[in-house]
Amino acid sequence: MEPVPTPLSAPGGPAADLGELLTQVAAGDQDAFGAVYDRVAGPVHGLVRSVLRDPAQSEEVTQEVLVEVWRRAASYAPERGTAMAWIMTLAHRRAVDRVRSAQAASDREHRAALLDHTPAYDEVTEQVEASLEREQVRRCMGGLTERQRQSVTLAYYRGLTYREVAEVLSLPLGTVKTRLRDGLIRLRDCLGVTA
Repeated sequence: MEPVPTPLSAPGGPAADLGELLTQVAAGDQDAFGAVYDRVAGPVHGLVRSVLRDPAQSEEVTQEVLVEVWRRAASYAPERGTAMAWIMTLAHRRAVDRVRSAQAASDREHRAALLDHTPAYDEVTEQVEASLEREQVRRCMGGLTERQRQSVTLAYYRGLTYREVAEVLSLPLGTVKTRLRDGLIRLRDCLGVTA
């Protein structure tokens, strides 16, 4: 009988153990890496494609995984699992990292777009202050007598002259001026304005 060759006699042989091939790859054996490549490229690409879905990115990540297998072959520990499980773990991690990286980039772009549409701090501050001032003026206007409020509203909110206010209210010009003066003094005091 002829002696049967051992499974490791030919690095790319069909019976070669993947773990032993990785040991040879760790020693720099390019033929052993070729055998590893031939055996795992398909399954690695399939796993990566199932995670990424994008054909071009899947091919790129598959190549990155196989380069990582070449560089990190010495870190494979047979006692922790099979060589195929180790390689597929590398592939899965690399694919998930790519997905997370793409998501992080998308999130950054989204936040940047939101910042472009957010009013500047000064605009927001001015709007808030104007709103608070309007509310305070409304409150203070509520503290005026009805006649003072009518006179101030016509003169300052509708832009009428003293004479036009007098005509609208059918009052003498002097009475309108007195009501406006008294109303403005009360508004000034209510608003805390110093002369």
